[in-house]
Amino acid sequence: MARRLGTIMVDMGYLDEETLWKVLEEQKRSDNELLGKVAVRMGLAKEDQVLKALGEQLGMKVMKLGEATIPAELTEVLNESMALAYKVVPVAQNKKDKSLTVAMAEPQNPSTLDSLRMFLGVDVKGMIAAESEVTAAIERLYAGHQESIEDVVKQIQADKGLQQFAARNDNTIDLEAIEEMAEAAPVRKLLNMVLLLAIKDKASDVHFEPFEDEYKMRYRVDGVLYELVPPPRHLAPAIASRIKVMANLDIAERRLPQDGRIQLAIGGNNVDIRVSTLPTLFGESVVLRILDRTVVQLDIRKIGMPGDTLGTWLELIQKPNGIILVTGPTSSGKTTTLYATLNELNHIEDKIITTEEPVEYEVDGLIQVPINSDIGVTFAACLRAILRQDPDKILVGETRDLETAEIAIQASLTGHIVFTTLHTNDAPSAITRLRDMGLPTFLITATVEGVLAQRLVRKICTNCRTEFTPTPEVAMELGMTHEDATKKKFYYGKGCERCNNTGYKGRMGIYELLLMNDVLREMIVAEVSLDDFRNACRKFGMRTLRESGLEAIHGGLTSVEEVMRETMIDEM
Repeated sequence: MARRLGTIMVDMGYLDEETLWKVLEEQKRSDNELLGKVAVRMGLAKEDQVLKALGEQLGMKVMKLGEATIPAELTEVLNESMALAYKVVPVAQNKKDKSLTVAMAEPQNPSTLDSLRMFLGVDVKGMIAAESEVTAAIERLYAGHQESIEDVVKQIQADKGLQQFAARNDNTIDLEAIEEMAEAAPVRKLLNMVLLLAIKDKASDVHFEPFEDEYKMRYRVDGVLYELVPPPRHLAPAIASRIKVMANLDIAERRLPQDGRIQLAIGGNNVDIRVSTLPTLFGESVVLRILDRTVVQLDIRKIGMPGDTLGTWLELIQKPNGIILVTGPTSSGKTTTLYATLNELNHIEDKIITTEEPVEYEVDGLIQVPINSDIGVTFAACLRAILRQDPDKILVGETRDLETAEIAIQASLTGHIVFTTLHTNDAPSAITRLRDMGLPTFLITATVEGVLAQRLVRKICTNCRTEFTPTPEVAMELGMTHEDATKKKFYYGKGCERCNNTGYKGRMGIYELLLMNDVLREMIVAEVSLDDFRNACRKFGMRTLRESGLEAIHGGLTSVEEVMRETMIDEM
């Protein structure tokens, strides 16, 4: 087990016991900032002393970057985006085995070298350097060597080794040739740049799509797909194979869909990438789902719920038993809301078990069970087993069929609170959906405590937000008179550098919360029409998705177009 840095600094005579305690106290107050940084900030140690102690702790050499001459050709091996993401600078490369030595500003992060090895395909060794020196060296080394995806695509087009595959059909390229293409430096460089750009721009998905005459690369940011510079068509098998190698998938299998995962660590944050391959008419389509914990907010108070809805929701989730439903289409943020909710309920005295397909985020304190239908691990089978595990609170990723719904109801009737999701357009129609599944109305009324419907809308960029007056047509579409609309504030994003000229930056939820009461339960038993039920819900204080969206518009948070796009179905 590695010795603690503070102990090493005391042994080396840089700190005494009393000073170390002062540094440790300050470290607790400063949200566990690195001990070395705290000691330097307090003026109790010098930066070079901390670096020497780190070198002793990690068994690494310390290097003075200011005095070093770095060969310019190393920018070809490790590009600027990677150097900035990992706070490293390449200092030397072994001519025989091509292994690379990098100076690291954050040597305490053990996964940095592993991630660099996976990205670069060569062994990477680390040395310690001061953060200020690493930053200065990156600026010096990459001045005039900045590369864009466009530059790498041009390099690929000029690469003679890869040109030989241009005239060949995907199906005629043998396995050995594909392995050779996948390991080619330009292919690695392109994929590394696309991945780092996607993570930097907070993209949720990256798509690699083969067509007859072209190969598209697109990524989804805030729910909208943007196209990247397309690489040459003949690179399709090479890119798909490179991704498969990174995800430990079978590169020889091109006829069946495959699923895998890539785990990266960037800047001390773990990024989980889900990989899905799909055989198409013109080759394999590959989609990467990026799960970055720093992007997803798992605090229920920070996901954008209005104060009154949040207060009611926090009361609702404390109920001892019953079913709470979260509804909405795919990619409407249901999982994030449920995780944030479970995070709020995650106390040592409660046992929480989740069953999901797949498990999106790993949360300490929750027992998380992945679904695998191929071997019979279905939601229903899992739920039966979960009930024998003495849980207090249960999350069922999705209620798809009558069997799962029946077991969920049994679980709630025996004293558990069950959270689950449904795909419905609004909160009231969730009740209709349960009835259509075949659940008796008396069981629905006995167990359902509340339904939360939600949508995700893009937030207007605060840097280029501009006020405007809507036209009479827009006001009419929003269910307002033009006179009323002129009294309210409306905004749109002009587009600026900060938001890539889209006018939007980030997303937020709009919510519709239905709380069950005796009158509504009687209406369900009486099987009244959905319209009558919806009107009654509104009478008892349910704010519709459109109304919630209007509040977000007037608050300057989102635009008219976003709310109309996401709530159109509900108001038809």
